[in-house]
Amino acid sequence: MIIGAHVIIQSKNAEADRAFLNRLTLPSVPMGGGFTIYGLPPSEVAIHASEKNDVHEFYLMCDDVNATLREMERAGIAASPVVNAGWGLMTTLTLPGGGKLGIYEPKHPRPKQHKPGKVKKKAAAKKKIAKKKTAKKADKAHARRR
Repeated sequence: MIIGAHVIIQSKNAEADRAFLNRLTLPSVPMGGGFTIYGLPPSEVAIHASEKNDVHEFYLMCDDVNATLREMERAGIAASPVVNAGWGLMTTLTLPGGGKLGIYEPKHPRPKQHKPGKVKKKAAAKKKIAKKKTAKKADKAHARRR
């Protein structure tokens, strides 16, 4: 079962872009060799119709795009003007390494977050309760026959 997603951002200046991610105060784990893996808040994935396969986009979501932009400006991160795309208020950040990263304030409905393992545990618990009820009924029926 899916337990998460691993996103890789290619960068011409990975050290500078890692410093940017460090400013976001995301939880992280050093992997050695200069690599760090950063934890992300809940995420979502969507499939859009396209003329091509193997085209992927990555956006960070925020709760207030204007407040986020003010924080980015204080950190020296350039951004494009905010555009209302209907599904959200979107901007593009220019990372220290020169790459672009979309960020938006969602206006679309958000799905409930996937919680790996919970479904199986709940199903197993329901099955266990049903089994106990069946056993109790059988015991009562057996006791009445005596």
